[in-house]
Amino acid sequence: MQEPPDIAATFRLSWSNSLPWLGGLAGLVLLAWVLRDFAWSRFLEALSTANWWLFAVLPAATLVQALLRAEKWRHMLHPLATVARLRLFAAIMGGYFADMITPVRVGPLVRAWLVARLERMRTGSLLATVALDRTIDGFVFMGFAALALMWWRFPGQAAGVRQGLIIGAGVSVAALIAVAAVFLALRRGALRRLTAAFPALTLPFLPDRWRGAAGRFADAFVDGVVWPAERWRGAVVIGTSVLIKLVAVSYFVWAGLAFDAALHPADYLFLMVFLGFLLFVAGMLKIVGGFTAGAVFALELLGIDVETALAMTLIVQAASHITVAGAGAVALWAQGISVGMLWKARRGGFDAG
Repeated sequence: MQEPPDIAATFRLSWSNSLPWLGGLAGLVLLAWVLRDFAWSRFLEALSTANWWLFAVLPAATLVQALLRAEKWRHMLHPLATVARLRLFAAIMGGYFADMITPVRVGPLVRAWLVARLERMRTGSLLATVALDRTIDGFVFMGFAALALMWWRFPGQAAGVRQGLIIGAGVSVAALIAVAAVFLALRRGALRRLTAAFPALTLPFLPDRWRGAAGRFADAFVDGVVWPAERWRGAVVIGTSVLIKLVAVSYFVWAGLAFDAALHPADYLFLMVFLGFLLFVAGMLKIVGGFTAGAVFALELLGIDVETALAMTLIVQAASHITVAGAGAVALWAQGISVGMLWKARRGGFDAG
């Protein structure tokens, strides 16, 4: 007798297949709205009068940002092992590249896996340091968000934006505190029993090929929740996190200078915070082009015409993507990793134990 179809599974598959199309449609609607007064003639004029030599700084900024993240990660890893900066830099660029070529964000897992396979470490432990790295970034970002809310004077048409940032910051702080509490509990061993029970709790939700590795992953992850004993290393970790955010917003500083559209320092602070929240929301909702539409909207709020705003945004994105594609591909090649190997490792869970 033929088994009845799994209606729930069919619905989930249909929804997962429809999500990219819905995200693409949402992105097109947002772009159409922000570009409603767009004029091609003014756009081409802006491109023709730009100081193109200033854009040479943008690829360098991408590489500097990755180097800073490698330095930060090196100090965070110090309690576990001493890893060379160049190896960590290559892993980070490889992770960025993986995010570009895969439909889901696997960059953090890829960078942990790349270091683990060369340093004979466990991917789960390295992934824990990456998660802690992101948590620290989150708290630093919230500090910048607080400064923006206090310093930047929101115009009348941006009252809704300010309210949205306040709500987003409140939710984010609560989530970060919860995550930090979990890390602290793991560090002190309070959740060791829970992680020991992790395989049994997750068996119904894991693919067959991952079930055997669930316990090893949980154990490795807990062992990776570490913090450098030296205070100066902790200061370096936090300091580099601040510098990473400043380098990130410098993309629009250089792009603005190239188009003779320099802004007030408080404007760049607002831009950093607004685009940071936007990247998270657009990524979570799979809104294709959400960053482009949001960046143009934010730059218009700052008094830049829509044509120049679009030119700045597209060039910043192009410079970042081209640099990541080139440096990331070279980083993977130097470590003997092909795209095919990356896909194979992804299907196998990157040996996360």
